[in-house]
Amino acid sequence: MSEPAATAPEGRTHLVVVYSDDAAVRDQVRGALGRRPADDLGRVEWAECSTGPQVIAAVDAGGVDLCVLDGEAWPTGGMGLAKQMKDELPDCPPTLLIIARRDDSWLATWSQADGVVAHPIDPPELTTVASDLLRRRVAGQPVRRALH
Repeated sequence: MSEPAATAPEGRTHLVVVYSDDAAVRDQVRGALGRRPADDLGRVEWAECSTGPQVIAAVDAGGVDLCVLDGEAWPTGGMGLAKQMKDELPDCPPTLLIIARRDDSWLATWSQADGVVAHPIDPPELTTVASDLLRRRVAGQPVRRALH
């Protein structure tokens, strides 16, 4: 006899910040993840940001479960934002970085991103990485931190 599938806690909502200066990239991320990226997770509420200061303000307001950051955003790139948040925030939410090329993964490591995917966005890959990071956040598992 199989066990019943795990269900998300009643009423659990995950606040996800999606950052890019390009509205099309933000739309691709939202479309890929949808409102509920996995059966064992609650619904996703989106905070769309088109500037770096908007991301910082959203994270400073609290309650953010995941930041999806476009590494190619201009003038403030997602890599720099990830690095800044990891260095400055004691409870930084997990960061998922979208990079232009797989060869840029070393920069994502420098930025201390918790997850990395490459352009063009592959919806199943993005969903898998984002869902894993949301599960880790719910479980209280630590994110990557700066070594001081």
